Amino acid sequence: MSGSVSPLAPKSFVSMPPLRGVRMATASAGIKYKNRTDVLMMVFDRPATVAGVFTRSKCPSAPVDFCRANLPHGSARAVVVNSGNANAFTGLKGRQATALTAKSAAAAVGCAENEVYLASTGVIGEPLDATKFAGVLDRMQVEATGDFWFEAAKAIMTTDTYPKVSTRSAEIGGVAVTINGIAKGAGMIAPDMATMLSFVVTDADIAPAALQALLSDGVGPTFNSMTVDSDTSTSDTLMLFATGAAAEDGQARIERADDPRLAAFRAALNEVLKDLSLQVVRDGEGATKMLEITVTGAESDAAAKRIALSIANSPLVKTAAAGEDANWGRIVMAVGKSGEMADRDRLAIWFGDIRVAVNGERDPDYSEAAASDVMKAQDIPVKVDIGLGAGTATVWTCDLTKEYVAINGDYRS
Repeated sequence: MSGSVSPLAPKSFVSMPPLRGVRMATASAGIKYKNRTDVLMMVFDRPATVAGVFTRSKCPSAPVDFCRANLPHGSARAVVVNSGNANAFTGLKGRQATALTAKSAAAAVGCAENEVYLASTGVIGEPLDATKFAGVLDRMQVEATGDFWFEAAKAIMTTDTYPKVSTRSAEIGGVAVTINGIAKGAGMIAPDMATMLSFVVTDADIAPAALQALLSDGVGPTFNSMTVDSDTSTSDTLMLFATGAAAEDGQARIERADDPRLAAFRAALNEVLKDLSLQVVRDGEGATKMLEITVTGAESDAAAKRIALSIANSPLVKTAAAGEDANWGRIVMAVGKSGEMADRDRLAIWFGDIRVAVNGERDPDYSEAAASDVMKAQDIPVKVDIGLGAGTATVWTCDLTKEYVAINGDYRS
């Protein structure tokens, strides 16, 4: 966790309402950090339905493997999250740590071990001493409370400079429901099916298959459309839980994701996912700028997204943003290297509302001063029109500064 808050941090934080059916508690176990909470426990008073998406890394953490094995059961009673140690690339010791944690959590809550979900974030390759927090889970289960979202978000931070929270409300069949979410992430961010860690809970009554479809659809234009440094984590975990408490208010259980009664809920869920993912970008390690990169006119939406990510992940583009340099030539470079179809002589580029390049050359009305003014803002829109088709995509990234190097140069030590 950095000593100073990102200049892109929210000016104020949303008030997070308690959500029926879930309670939370945190503890300080001293896994890596001193004098700060580093363990979070979520307790579901009754079995909640569960959905999840995880990293596609070929070197996943032990908790990712554990969650994947439990997900088909579709039911959750407890979630245990620790920061400071990723429990990744830890071999048999890592599996033993997840087994001990699940056993301890199941005993504390009174459930089966396949109803426990785990997540870890922090240093890769260091064995995790699960006894440090396994012994506090009984107390955490007793102390867990519903009005605890902000503290829960704090507990899972690593190099984050602020906790990331979001909430929305919606109706399903005329019954009001709530969606709350937390996330962590600042570095090693280029999600491939999820973000580093994020947990979203609703009191709606939705079956596991429908919940999974909602989450899988929602992650593409949100968490999977942002990048800080092009590095996909071994620990990427995004989970969605539905406590079903709204059934007490008369909400009929939803079995299918295409149920028309889910329209407002789907929109609200996607807003939470987008809000959390953009907060991750805005807390990118050392970030001072956020770039919204929109590509239009590509051969397909998929091609547009690959081009947009090529731009967003370019160190040259990101350092130009850090230096407030309207260097549109670096955008041309990133389009050209993307591997997607592009025609140099049809390309057009905008910084904000200022068109800087068109038809394969600098815009004839180009103004360095006007383009530079756009680059001085904290939020920089970049638009690129490929001129070949109807494919569109938007991705978000941040600039690359000396502070990013400083944070990661001594992260482990």
